[in-house]
Amino acid sequence: MPREGKYCLSGHPTLPCNVLKFKSTTIMLDCGLDMTSTLNFLPLPLVQSPRLSKLPGLVLKDGSTFLDKELKECSGHVFVDSVPEFCLPETELLDLSTVDVILISNYHCMMALPYITEYTGFTGTVYATEPTVQIGRLLMEELVNSIERVPKAQSASTWKNKEVQRLLPAPLKDAVEVSMWRKCYTMPEVNAALSKIQLVGYSQKIELFGAVQVTPLSSGYALGSSNWIIQSHYEKVSYVSGSSLLTTHPQPMDQASLKNSDVLILTGLTQIPTANPDGMVGEFCSNLAMTVRNGGNVLVPCYPSGVIYDLLECLYQYIDSAGLSNVPFYFISPVANSSLEFSQIFAEWLCHNKQTKVYLPEPPFPHAEDLESDYIPNSDFSEEKLEKCNEETGQGWISVNLCAYILIQTNKLKHYPSIHGDFSNDFKQPCVIFTGHPSLRFGDVVHFMELWGKSSLNTVIFTEPDFSYLDALAPYQPLAMKCVYCPIDTRLNFIQVSKLLKEVQPLHVVCPEQYTQPPPSQSHRTDLMIDCQPPPMSYRRAEVLTLPYKRRYEKIEIMPEVSNKRWGKAGFCSYLEAAFQ
Repeated sequence: MPREGKYCLSGHPTLPCNVLKFKSTTIMLDCGLDMTSTLNFLPLPLVQSPRLSKLPGLVLKDGSTFLDKELKECSGHVFVDSVPEFCLPETELLDLSTVDVILISNYHCMMALPYITEYTGFTGTVYATEPTVQIGRLLMEELVNSIERVPKAQSASTWKNKEVQRLLPAPLKDAVEVSMWRKCYTMPEVNAALSKIQLVGYSQKIELFGAVQVTPLSSGYALGSSNWIIQSHYEKVSYVSGSSLLTTHPQPMDQASLKNSDVLILTGLTQIPTANPDGMVGEFCSNLAMTVRNGGNVLVPCYPSGVIYDLLECLYQYIDSAGLSNVPFYFISPVANSSLEFSQIFAEWLCHNKQTKVYLPEPPFPHAEDLESDYIPNSDFSEEKLEKCNEETGQGWISVNLCAYILIQTNKLKHYPSIHGDFSNDFKQPCVIFTGHPSLRFGDVVHFMELWGKSSLNTVIFTEPDFSYLDALAPYQPLAMKCVYCPIDTRLNFIQVSKLLKEVQPLHVVCPEQYTQPPPSQSHRTDLMIDCQPPPMSYRRAEVLTLPYKRRYEKIEIMPEVSNKRWGKAGFCSYLEAAFQ
């Protein structure tokens, strides 16, 4: 293995986990958790599901039934009947206890953190912004809660045997790295992992052992999301992960600081490069309105932060004109209340020109006093006033804070920790429900898929791009409800990447191999790949890459009396020349 280089621990380009050995330091870049493995498992219903409990066990082609307790058949697909498991980053490629620091780019890319910090002997420090940490905590808490509330008595492991797996039908037969699949961590492990994080701010310079300096930059993608600069005195590596150039983000992506990079590591691009986010939002609204007008219910599988707030902004401006004023909207998540609270706490990260005012006694935003009232008249927030507030504060604050708050205060949006308790009493149909998990394998969404799936009046709208919606729906077939795919992904597309690379002009680009060739389903689309000169260096999971920067100079400090006494001036210079060739 090379003394210095990049180790790829994840094969998922938007859920990266890489390790960079640079100037005698070992730096992990993100620790994303690949949850697509959960699509191979049966859903975890909150109440007993007669349909799922009656599914037949798998019978192999030779008539063997030894897997009938572990694997179940449903509409031509085979699923594991066990607690869902996640595909961890590689742990055998290098000794992870030698990792000095972990740099987190955004809250979606930290979901594997407890597996790394609690099971590998890691003793270093994790760096991330405060919104990344707090929203990441919400995502982890929801994940743990959703799985622990539906305990499974049995576990399935026989099917993972390589000799057994090759006898199975696809996609289980072709599932990769099944030996790396693990059950979900616990909240004590989450808390232990988060306790190792040191909070940082944009442009804050962090010294690592006097050899390397790392700096987080705004990436424009999400609350607190960051790109990272890793540099020594004479070399510079930029890590660009999960970035956005959309002007609706009030904290724009810091492109200028990426210039003059020897190497730019590029990952986390949009998963749907041919889809326009604005067009997808429009389709979302029109399909939602059509379903409700016809007396049906709408189910939106989502995470408790992120895209949901973009959708709430859209709905705030759309509800009245579409005649949906009397339709209830429900946000169900064990962390729903905390998520809505954080949208106010982290206003400073959304609005750059208001950061300094956050710490002053007066409200940092226009109309903030109005948010103290129990009710906000619609006339106080006309479209003209909203536009003025957008200009003055940054549109993201309106998206994440004001629109959600107004919807709640006007009783159009209600939030609950689960389907039990108050929700059972308040529940009215037709309605729109936002809940998790987007995989449709656990969480309250499973209950509504079972409840509404038999009626063609109802619609499930997929807006999160992380999972194949057809695979997500497979264990619910046959399904009468309508399914609409409106994936919203604001991360960089290939046209934007091309412009970015021409602007910042790195000497070398390093990226996942998926970005160096057209998508398999669109082999003729050569525009859906990274095109730059020199051609990008690509990597795949479990691969070690020697980075192409050359060590031209090195800064050292040595006491004169030591060098003169041991080598003499000429001998010492000869030693240095040999050492850095």
